[in-house]
Amino acid sequence: MSPHPGLTILLALALGGAAHAQAGKTRAEVARELAEARISGEMIAPGELGLTLRERHPERYPPAATSTRTRAEVQAELAEARRTGEIVASGELGLLLDERNPLAYPPKSVSGLTRAEVVADLREAQRTGDVLATGDLGLRLREQYPGRHLEAMQPAATAAMPMHDPAGPATR
Repeated sequence: MSPHPGLTILLALALGGAAHAQAGKTRAEVARELAEARISGEMIAPGELGLTLRERHPERYPPAATSTRTRAEVQAELAEARRTGEIVASGELGLLLDERNPLAYPPKSVSGLTRAEVVADLREAQRTGDVLATGDLGLRLREQYPGRHLEAMQPAATAAMPMHDPAGPATR
């Protein structure tokens, strides 16, 4: 009769830890390797088959991600993100550092539109109800209050409709 599966795992960990300790690894290094093995599915699964968790349950462990970027490229990208404030602020839900404190970071590039063009676009969006309504629904004003913006929408809708002939259908 085989020992309890949990006991087998503990025994394997103890023996594995002793082997690692002989190799000159610290307790923290062994703990980190153990955590990595659990996450990656490289631990031996309980039972007598000798398979790893990944081999027994491949659906639970996605393939390891591979990066085509070098460490230097990633570090340069991180440094640039820190410089421009493009990092999520701690304690804020999705708010970037440059959004929380815009004066501390360089300004973002602006669009090629003039102020007058932006104001005209805003007024047209307000007229047609194509601006976000207040609240958490994420609706546009024309979706939240369809009756208010029918007049603004009608010229575009009637232009697409065929003209009605008052004389009626043509006779053959």
